Amino acid sequence: MKLRVIGIIFFWLLFLPGFSQEDDARRKYEGLNELLGENSFFDNHLTGFMLYDLDSQWVMFEKNSHMNFIPASTTKLLTFYASVLILKDSTRTFRYVKNGDQITIWGSGDPSWKYKPLPQPKLQEFFRPYKKINFSLENWKDTPFGYGWQWDDYYFAYSPERSAFPVYGNIVTFTNTNKTPVPDIPLFRSMVARSDREIRGVQRDFNSNTFYYNPSLYVNQFSTMPFITIPEVKLKLMEESLGKPVTLVREKAPADAKVYKGGLLAPLWKEVLQESDNFVAEQLLLMVSDALFGELNSERAIDFIKKNHMADFPDKPQWVDGSGLSRHNLVTPRSMVTLMVKLDQLMPRAQLMQLLPQGGVNGTLKNNYAAPRPYVFAKTGTISNNHSLVGLLRTDSGKVYAFSFMNNNYLNKASEIRREMEKVLKYIKANY
Repeated sequence: MKLRVIGIIFFWLLFLPGFSQEDDARRKYEGLNELLGENSFFDNHLTGFMLYDLDSQWVMFEKNSHMNFIPASTTKLLTFYASVLILKDSTRTFRYVKNGDQITIWGSGDPSWKYKPLPQPKLQEFFRPYKKINFSLENWKDTPFGYGWQWDDYYFAYSPERSAFPVYGNIVTFTNTNKTPVPDIPLFRSMVARSDREIRGVQRDFNSNTFYYNPSLYVNQFSTMPFITIPEVKLKLMEESLGKPVTLVREKAPADAKVYKGGLLAPLWKEVLQESDNFVAEQLLLMVSDALFGELNSERAIDFIKKNHMADFPDKPQWVDGSGLSRHNLVTPRSMVTLMVKLDQLMPRAQLMQLLPQGGVNGTLKNNYAAPRPYVFAKTGTISNNHSLVGLLRTDSGKVYAFSFMNNNYLNKASEIRREMEKVLKYIKANY
């Protein structure tokens, strides 16, 4: 009898924990399925989701994770990954060759010069010894706008042109001074013109750097928009900023041209991930191209990263630009989770969490996913009828998961989508 009792106790001690763990896993799964599955809020549009345990390397839940979604600005995570791999920790501002009191430069894509959100490279100091600067565009193998960008975004601040050697972030800001728009870049003061069109701010001409306003309707305090980065404008801006003559030349950069590195990449990463800066993202990709090939060609850089660093992704991304402005970008949730796993392996997790927007704290998540202790560390992506969130989630138990939450083709307001997404992420926070 004693042996039988001991045997029964041993049986329960051995197998009961397994039964308990299995029941707990089933309960968690059923809870998520109720929030994400059939007849849920997310059943009325295309939703993809994956939750991945970084420690056990186990998929905890997935829905449509094999399907392609328009990632919008979560595309910037691909660009960030490429820059971490190729650029390491420094920007590439330009290549150069010295010749006595002259210097010839080829822009390498660095967006920092006179762009207010970023630390400034010490260009005045570097160019001080030279009487003349020769500027070449022979390494520029790209276009000002990315593949699939909407043409009518041309005068919105979120869609500046890409260029080899940007100044002022390729945007100009007008301030209402005595009911007249005054640009923050002196060069454009002569390019402001009156119009009788019904506009309350400032609008740029599609084909030129002429900026129109209607004196009888002009009320905007600030108007910020891109300018056209034609060579003539670029040279004048460089001369105006450096106080030296700048001449356009047609010379190819020699193989032994040196590289001027203007600063650390961390501020650019922060601007791209937390503020979702399209301009900086596009220029990051151009710097990657410069480092790889000595020319500025974002398509070529993307192809290289896909072939050499994404071959093991479960699904091949259709990746066409650095920022996610294009709707031609397509990626699956499980590939985005793979990307987060790779980033988690490339840098300390604490650093990655600091770079990503934190729920309720900063960046594009400042007003969402708030908690006494931040639990969502993720990149947002939003264009009309599409919203995604990709990153890391820290639960109350202290575990950290990679996740990808992608929504396409909904007719709801984006705020409604975020509210329902928060219910899902709060459930994971409390139960996993």
